[in-house]
Amino acid sequence: MAGFNDNTGKGDLSKVTKQVWRENCFPEWGTWLNEEIEDTVVPENNFAMWWLGCTGIWVKTPASANICIDLWLGTGKRGKRAWDFPYSQGKDFQMYYMNGGPTYQPNTRTVPMVIDPFEIKEIDAVLSTHMHRDHIDQYVAAAIVQNFGDIPFIGPKFCCNIWRSWGVPEDRLKEVKPGDVIKIKDMEIIAVESFDRTALITAPLQSPDMKGVCPTDMNERAVSYIIKTPGGTLYHSGDSHFANMYFKHGRDYDIDVALASFGENPAGLTDKMTSADCLRMAECLNANVLIPYHYDIWCNMLADPSEIEYLYQFKAPRLDYKFHVYIWQVGGCYMYPRDKDKKRFMFNRGFHDAFTDVPNLPFESFL
Repeated sequence: MAGFNDNTGKGDLSKVTKQVWRENCFPEWGTWLNEEIEDTVVPENNFAMWWLGCTGIWVKTPASANICIDLWLGTGKRGKRAWDFPYSQGKDFQMYYMNGGPTYQPNTRTVPMVIDPFEIKEIDAVLSTHMHRDHIDQYVAAAIVQNFGDIPFIGPKFCCNIWRSWGVPEDRLKEVKPGDVIKIKDMEIIAVESFDRTALITAPLQSPDMKGVCPTDMNERAVSYIIKTPGGTLYHSGDSHFANMYFKHGRDYDIDVALASFGENPAGLTDKMTSADCLRMAECLNANVLIPYHYDIWCNMLADPSEIEYLYQFKAPRLDYKFHVYIWQVGGCYMYPRDKDKKRFMFNRGFHDAFTDVPNLPFESFL
């Protein structure tokens, strides 16, 4: 049915099935972003990153080091009457563990899938910060295992247990803990402490392979990543809450861009950082740019990042913040330091290049 949507009136509706619709429309962006990432040549002394939804980030360097962190291409609830796996575990569901509230949560995915994992052509590593389902993905794992013979999967012990249970070969698993360093081309990845306290209380009792008890040490459940590149240093906090230890990380590392897990917490939950927490995080890290993420993905925690901007405007004159806030869009590219002074993202509107063929239209005939 390729070309059916050409608005010419041609086609046979009897041949348009649910499967045809799926193949024509999902993922919603097709290979557009795959191609953009492949085609982007990162200038010297810069690094580029794309927001893939939730805390999913793709990072690319001048030497074409390509990594994805927390890329998740699954869904939340897909049916109201029938509880859908994997977000319908009743009292095993993490929201129940967190506040004892209703086991049925209206958590549907609210942003499109902007990248096709099976059309990835260049990648050097798959990273995960922790074991929650919106941060580690079986579709991504399957695509990379099937299409690449030696790309490593990097994460804490619990993540490696999950990948192993899915069939990722043992020699491709790279277990990390805070302090571990991995070098890829012109990129250096440093695992540091995570402050995702939710990860301590929401894991199942059994390990994924059902052969042992899940790790109970935070360092085995979750890490954050510091990504050093020729253009600057990125701090990927995963799902971390606010912690005073950000101050130590800010003194131990020269952080340029900090990604903060922001969201509208339901009553009884402290699952995401508040706007005030995000500002405190950036100040403690001594960062140059604060970028919130994760607020986009779940309908029951959907937040407005303008709140961070407003609070920043209130506090900055008094507190003399070194950093500024940048509000991104899923699917968008941010390049540092090229974009370091920008405050908000806007997609290319298609009018930046010089017009070569201006139609002879009566633009002002209605005046």
